[in-house]
Amino acid sequence: MAVLEARETRKDLPCIVTPAKPVLGFDLKFHSGFDISVPLKELSGSENLLTILFRVTSNEKKEEPVYFSQKIRVPSVDADAKGDAYLQGTFDIGEGKYQVDWLMRDRSERVCASFWESEAALPVKDKALSMSMAANEIAASDKEEFLDEPPVDRSGAEALVSVKVLVNFAPQNSTASTLQPADTTALVSILRSIQRDPHIAKFSIVAFNLQEQRVLYRQDSTDHIDFPAIGEALKGLQLGRVNLAKLQQKNSETEFLGDLIRTEFKNEGSSPDALIFAGPKVMLAENVPADTLKVVDPAYPVFYMNYNLYPHLTPWRDSIGQAIRYFKGTEFTISRPRDLWFAVTEMVGKIVKFKAGKSAHTASSSRGLNEAALH
Repeated sequence: MAVLEARETRKDLPCIVTPAKPVLGFDLKFHSGFDISVPLKELSGSENLLTILFRVTSNEKKEEPVYFSQKIRVPSVDADAKGDAYLQGTFDIGEGKYQVDWLMRDRSERVCASFWESEAALPVKDKALSMSMAANEIAASDKEEFLDEPPVDRSGAEALVSVKVLVNFAPQNSTASTLQPADTTALVSILRSIQRDPHIAKFSIVAFNLQEQRVLYRQDSTDHIDFPAIGEALKGLQLGRVNLAKLQQKNSETEFLGDLIRTEFKNEGSSPDALIFAGPKVMLAENVPADTLKVVDPAYPVFYMNYNLYPHLTPWRDSIGQAIRYFKGTEFTISRPRDLWFAVTEMVGKIVKFKAGKSAHTASSSRGLNEAALH
């Protein structure tokens, strides 16, 4: 603690600390942290233990620092070992300016200490974003992607709607054999943004993977999205495996997508007020044919939240986008956090407006029938 209070750079344990500039994530939090490199020869000998202690203090709350610690066990290292060991740490912050006081020590009490200032700032055009963390707030980074959401207060919403969301849990790179953490975060953030909107009261979720041609999880008309259940279902995703029978079937992915649309767009029982596709671009050899789509007649608006980090590389519509266009739906390209926030805001506005118009039409028709009956 005395080292942190003195704020004197120390190098008796040689290391290089590189602060990470705060970056706004799709979860609408600023993610910050640091990278560390230590020469392996400095860790030579029997097992070692590195203890990292650091505190982050908001310039607006200097009496309320937040402390973090990490312990890293180091295996035996040869005395002539070459190269460096690379370590890192992360934390989340809201908009604001911060002071970071950092130290690392080994079992011999050698210390490496570093100190830096950090600022998380939204561009002027993004000031309207509703952030997940308040200004000057500091927190540990979430290690678990599929934690449940806290309840949302919907008592002030003028109109409540229901939605069905079909999420293609697939990597941005279609040739990847695993779902990358960045892709998972973006797709889960799309669901969380929908869950957090106070106008949406009921959720139906279909999690699927087009490459595997499989529905992974289904949740029907509940008042919240079960994120832990989705996370558990995704553990069964095996992108590296190929089903030989499906591989031999021409355009099997197109057929799966067509069947999924026919099944989920059915206007049976209690239909949602909107249907939303979400996921990365899907470039199939053949799009779903019009003959398949024309048997579907959704009685609600249709949307596509296309997660695409590099839209300039694939500027044309994908196979899901072509289907959405057929239904005269709306497609949003989600490349940055601001895209997600503005897309959800616009989309929910359209859904609420559609439901209000539909209700007004139904009420007008009922009055007309009643008046006709009286005459």
